[in-house]
Amino acid sequence: MSTPDTFAKTAQAPGRFRLPDIPEKHPDDMTSSKQLAETGNMDRLKVHLDHPEATIVSGERYVCAAPGGPRRYPDLLVAFSVDPERYEADNGYVALHQGKPPDLVLEIASSHTGHVDVGVKRDFYERLGIPEYWRFDQTPTGQWHGARLAGSILVEGQYEPIEIEELPDGSLQGYSPALNLYLRWVAGILVFYDPSTGQPIASLESERARADAAEVRVDSEREGRVRAEARNRELEEELRRLRGS
Repeated sequence: MSTPDTFAKTAQAPGRFRLPDIPEKHPDDMTSSKQLAETGNMDRLKVHLDHPEATIVSGERYVCAAPGGPRRYPDLLVAFSVDPERYEADNGYVALHQGKPPDLVLEIASSHTGHVDVGVKRDFYERLGIPEYWRFDQTPTGQWHGARLAGSILVEGQYEPIEIEELPDGSLQGYSPALNLYLRWVAGILVFYDPSTGQPIASLESERARADAAEVRVDSEREGRVRAEARNRELEEELRRLRGS
């Protein structure tokens, strides 16, 4: 069993090793693009987690323990306190080079890969020592993963299930300690919720819109104060005129 300490002790300086590109995906595997790219979830996570100089939010590149070792590619990978430049140079995540495993990986189910996600990949991520492994199945019955939403957390080298609760509207929700976010299954769509706000995490566009709205509100309040002050001056002038007449 690999551990973060093992990787930290054996981390190496950059070399010439480079992982290959992943193979061309089966048409049925495009569910990952729908849930992560088309919804903006990948970009939302990058904006929310911040610190791009030491955080990797990526996917569909290989992850492995060391050069030449077994490898798999998750749909989503998140790693903190790592080297994004080395990730690009390696064309993927090499735990030996980063000094630790990723903090979280997530797989989106498809008819083509669902059985791999709950079998071979789960075992691989557990052996690599990845603290959290999440599975999302957009089907109403969770037919490809056996569950619509599932998460596992590493405890003494073995994955144990993360509690998933059903909300009153039929959505499912589980908490990710690594992200400090809730993952939700909402009508077949993956949504990340911020527990501090109870709202979906913001995107760059929504943050800009919020800032623009706040600026408009401040400008409107400023204009209101200017009009009120001008009106007060008019009233004071009128009062002085009446007193002098």
